[in-house]
Amino acid sequence: MRLIFLGTGGYHPNERRHTASLLLPDIGLALDAGTGFFRVQERLQTDTLDVFLTHAHLDHVCGLTSFLVPLLRGDVTGVRVHGTTNTLAAIRQHLFAEELFPVAPPFEWCELSATTPINVADDGKLTCFELKHPGGSLGYRIDWPDHSLAYITDTTAPGNYLAFIKDVDVLIHECYFPDEMGDWAIKTGHSSATAVAEVARDCGAKRLYLVHSDPQHPEDDPIDLGRLQRTFPDAELAEDLQEIEF
Repeated sequence: MRLIFLGTGGYHPNERRHTASLLLPDIGLALDAGTGFFRVQERLQTDTLDVFLTHAHLDHVCGLTSFLVPLLRGDVTGVRVHGTTNTLAAIRQHLFAEELFPVAPPFEWCELSATTPINVADDGKLTCFELKHPGGSLGYRIDWPDHSLAYITDTTAPGNYLAFIKDVDVLIHECYFPDEMGDWAIKTGHSSATAVAEVARDCGAKRLYLVHSDPQHPEDDPIDLGRLQRTFPDAELAEDLQEIEF
């Protein structure tokens, strides 16, 4: 399975990182639609797209506005946008308010239930879990017969989701702050480095990719990755347009 990091930053884009978006191009599935979402149309390998949103904060949804043209041209025949009732309502009422965006894209809006798994391509099963974050957020896990993926963003590690991500092959987890700013992680509903490493270790993840980094720090290592790797060695700070196989 191939995954592309379309946006690996948080809050707002900078010259190095766009905001949150991941793409599984060969099965037509995206996780979040931040500013990096504009990159989907050149990389998507299917004629339909399912977008699963964690929550309605702008850095995770504003890229939905970029997908009107591919639909109007017929490059993509259908887009299903999945999220909680509140997330979808906020997007439709505000992001696509006529005063802001006069031509609403013909998306299919699909309300998610945390108790009902969704079948995805290649015999996969997608489940979601409520995370603690101001305004709410969802974590996602996809299990295929021989591999698995979890996406946890906009929450403070450690949280109430360890059982949800137990023994996952690839864990993609937000890491906004270095350890020295752990108090700000708690204040803002985000995560700091060693806490994320401990989550990966304690849940039995095989690989850890860190996303949603602070846009005020576009340098190579804004979180002291070496210290984090002392707790969980197989950790990497993801970069925009990085591709992985799992």
